[in-house]
Amino acid sequence: MPVRFVDLSMPITADHFRWSTPREVSGDYSDAKPFRVTRLSLSCHSFTHVDSRAHMLPDGRTIDQTDLSDVAGTAFVANLRDVTPNEALDARRIDAALEGYGSEGIILLSTAWDTQRSWKSPAYWRDSPYITRDGAEALARHSPRAVAFDFPQDYTIRQSLDGIVPPIGEHVTHDVLLRRGVTLIEYLVGTAALEGPRTFLCAIPIKVEGADGAPARVVAFEGRQFTGATAEHLVTASPSS
Repeated sequence: MPVRFVDLSMPITADHFRWSTPREVSGDYSDAKPFRVTRLSLSCHSFTHVDSRAHMLPDGRTIDQTDLSDVAGTAFVANLRDVTPNEALDARRIDAALEGYGSEGIILLSTAWDTQRSWKSPAYWRDSPYITRDGAEALARHSPRAVAFDFPQDYTIRQSLDGIVPPIGEHVTHDVLLRRGVTLIEYLVGTAALEGPRTFLCAIPIKVEGADGAPARVVAFEGRQFTGATAEHLVTASPSS
């Protein structure tokens, strides 16, 4: 079966209203400045990215210490594409979406929210569905290595747009999942293109020493030959591992 690649990443743009991403471009292809070189300044938690445990835990693993098996492997695609704006995704809703879940290391919550609101607009963040605490607990009960989200998964994310910083316990997916060692893969787009209940997900973050997160290019590999594959298989076969 041919392999189909599905890019699930937000591009890092210079003009997103949430994230200031100054960039400088030097070089004009002349003999004096032969190479074009772009320099960026951005938060490790902007656009599509991975949260390491150190994002919440003082003694947690940093992004360069995060196991590759946390961010690459077979993912169960939990279909939540019938979500409505501002819907609270509670334990009942999560459990129903996880029917058929096996022992996949990654759970990917697919709401296809970017088909309802543009991720470049404030409405994407303010109108988003969100996970309740019991919904986060329902995810944690399955003991995944990582959970991937294609929507701003904590209600508190919208509050941050107004400069509100609620107590730690209200950031429910972070408080429940990161504290239990579950890596978070955040702000995917394009998950409506995923065809089956399982896909091979590769969400490798940039290896920034000592960082609490990092941007990632997240790609799904669609094809029967990838179902059941694990990151350990790939890492063992890789000469650079």
